[in-house]
Amino acid sequence: MPLTSLDPKTALVVIDMQRGVMTRQTAPHTTQEALARVVELVDAFRKHGKPVVLVNVGFSADRADALQPRVDAPTAMGSLPPDFSVLVDELRADRERDILVTKKQWGAFYGTDLDLQLRRRHITGIVLCGIATSIGVESTARGAFERGYNQTFAADAMTDMFEDAHKNSLTRIFPRIGEIDTTAAIISKL
Repeated sequence: MPLTSLDPKTALVVIDMQRGVMTRQTAPHTTQEALARVVELVDAFRKHGKPVVLVNVGFSADRADALQPRVDAPTAMGSLPPDFSVLVDELRADRERDILVTKKQWGAFYGTDLDLQLRRRHITGIVLCGIATSIGVESTARGAFERGYNQTFAADAMTDMFEDAHKNSLTRIFPRIGEIDTTAAIISKL
């Protein structure tokens, strides 16, 4: 902190603000607190005519397209509700206006057309927010870093299932690959 500037061609990338994720317990912000800041960012980017990318995670009914590697700490997903992947209503997602991306893993770049969609619009910078800080947001941030995007992280518009994981991303990872500030500070730079 603090944010120095935003590229003239900057897009907002919102990670996993969807019905199936919003029911989780999170810290340091509740999902509703993070959502309120995300909506502020979405509204400001739209007002300034800047692209809004809404990313969700979803799988086929049989989950054949979901990653299933051997791991020591498997995620117990159980059966997913039919609306698991549906973006929350507060985002007012619109296929004509927004860039909608569905991913099948943590990061939003691998296996999607996100990079192509951004490059076609000559985007050089992104603002990242969403859930979970240390999973979807950080994985997407690492992918963006590898692709050369300038990044800004809206610290109060993201949260995690574990507060220490959120803090680790904000204090150890994000400062090495971008700039961190608040929603209000980011909006003031648009």
